[in-house]
Amino acid sequence: MTRWLALSAFVIAADQATKVWIMSVFRLGESLAVTSFFDLVFVFNPGAAFSFLRDAGGWQRWFFLVLALLVSAWIVAMLRRHAQETAMAVPLALVLGGALGNVIDRIRLGAVVDFLSFHIADYYWPAFNVADSAISLGVVLLLWQQLHSNSRQ
Repeated sequence: MTRWLALSAFVIAADQATKVWIMSVFRLGESLAVTSFFDLVFVFNPGAAFSFLRDAGGWQRWFFLVLALLVSAWIVAMLRRHAQETAMAVPLALVLGGALGNVIDRIRLGAVVDFLSFHIADYYWPAFNVADSAISLGVVLLLWQQLHSNSRQ
């Protein structure tokens, strides 16, 4: 169990370090084109993934905070149950670290710091961060693991 919690802690540390860096280098709303399809930006997202409920009036901060803490408690229970199964524990640890990285922002700042922005021409994917990336990767790995384990049965 310790190694999975260490992986979650690494995700949290990487997420928070990159957010501290972006807030120290950029002003809110500022962006820098890095490539023709990728920008660094500094935005606050009071909503959830893809800015869902970002304009909901403030209640969403507490809703997403409580939801993330409940999901995190469930993930810790799942990690205990599956600690010996690397294919299950790694994605759970990634999701846990990402969820808690964003929880820290909601507690500290009232919103999540997003700074990675990909685009094609004038179509922009919603900005995201390291925590969001870990959550997304963890979910994809969980789905892959479930599909792969079902195909072996």
